[in-house]
Amino acid sequence: AYNFGIRASEVKLDENGEEFEIELAEISGSETLLHLKKGDTKIIALIEEVMNFKIHEKIKIISLVAGIKSNKFLARSKTIELIRAMPNTSSRFNKGITAIYNKSSSKTTFKKVSDILKKVGILIEVEKEAYIDDFTGLIGSGPAYFFYLLKVYEKRITKLCNGDTEKSNEIITNLLEGIALSISNNNNLDDLISAVASKKGTTEAGLESFKTSKLSQSFEKGIIRAIKRAKEISKEY
Repeated sequence: AYNFGIRASEVKLDENGEEFEIELAEISGSETLLHLKKGDTKIIALIEEVMNFKIHEKIKIISLVAGIKSNKFLARSKTIELIRAMPNTSSRFNKGITAIYNKSSSKTTFKKVSDILKKVGILIEVEKEAYIDDFTGLIGSGPAYFFYLLKVYEKRITKLCNGDTEKSNEIITNLLEGIALSISNNNNLDDLISAVASKKGTTEAGLESFKTSKLSQSFEKGIIRAIKRAKEISKEY
């Protein structure tokens, strides 16, 4: 069995050897909470608070936790087959993009885990663990960047639809699906822009305004800052 997390029988959470069952791993904002149970006792703890657990030997761990590097796990046992993976939220629709890094697993284990993750979208194998941080800031956070930009569209379109938010959502969805199909048919973004922007037309006027306000540079700065923060978090743990 391949566990995206750690099984109860393989975890000891303190130096006295108390064993707890992990009922649920929950991501809340930037924090990862573990719901733990032992008999009638239940506790909720930050994953950082239980990183001193002891791990039984010869187990397979697939870590989906951002910021906690491989050496934190391997410090508990050198015999762990460890893989780090970082999916984005679109995986719930089987349209995800997942970065995967093989720290110490066998080729057989890595292939089986990769095959599982391919079922929810595209898989990117990275050669260095540090690239997981780059992926987190660029693609893991990527959906939120586009949601943020779409808020401007949502406001304008909702007004155009006389406040009908359902119709507005339908229009935005259709717009994005059309954009995705255009990219899949022609991956040259400059050509796609030129196909829409006529000389001295409305699109060209909008694009010129974006260039004047340096929208592209601001967007790139945001991505660079997110990647930097991902690296900072890795150093904290």
